[in-house]
Amino acid sequence: MSQILLTGATGLVGGELLRLLNSDPRVSRIFAPGRHPLPPMAKVISPCDPQLSDALGAVTGPVDIVFCCLGTTRGDAGSKQAFVHADYTLVIDTALVGRRLGARHMLVVSAMGASAGSPLFYNRVKGKMEQALIAQNWPRLTIARPSMLLGRRAKPRLSESLFAPFFRLMPGRWRAIRAKDVALALREAAFLPQPDGVTILRSDKLLDMARSASAQ
Repeated sequence: MSQILLTGATGLVGGELLRLLNSDPRVSRIFAPGRHPLPPMAKVISPCDPQLSDALGAVTGPVDIVFCCLGTTRGDAGSKQAFVHADYTLVIDTALVGRRLGARHMLVVSAMGASAGSPLFYNRVKGKMEQALIAQNWPRLTIARPSMLLGRRAKPRLSESLFAPFFRLMPGRWRAIRAKDVALALREAAFLPQPDGVTILRSDKLLDMARSASAQ
């Protein structure tokens, strides 16, 4: 049975993933550090601190698999610096803690347009985050690049409200995807036999994996 480190458990994808992992017989324990308390769950240990880095430091492990579902927007973060801290620095901190505690597989939620050379600030930060994780030489690194996420957020995002109807009609990897489907695909990717190295899962592949998992 596997022990898990999960950051971002109060978010749209992370919350769905936490519930899936808590009910999965392949999982024995979930360390889910965060800034805010989580509801009591059978397998979950949730160190809590307003500074997520301090909550991460309270995880003693060991862990086998790391999931990182951290993500915000520049508007929600309040500044470019705060966005970089949330979507880059804390993701790297999660990875470093996971490696220190023995994990060999990391799965991270990135973004469809992630590219270190992108002219768009959001996509550029996501791309640099991916590069930094790849440079850590994980035995297995799975990068999910979903399109627009669908689901009920505690704080709705205006851009998602405006553009979701359009993205629902897009083809292939551009089509909007439910947060629950991303979570299902991440769980499957964690336990399916795969070759070592870096695997990138775009929205169409994530949806295929989620459908396959739901049909089982």
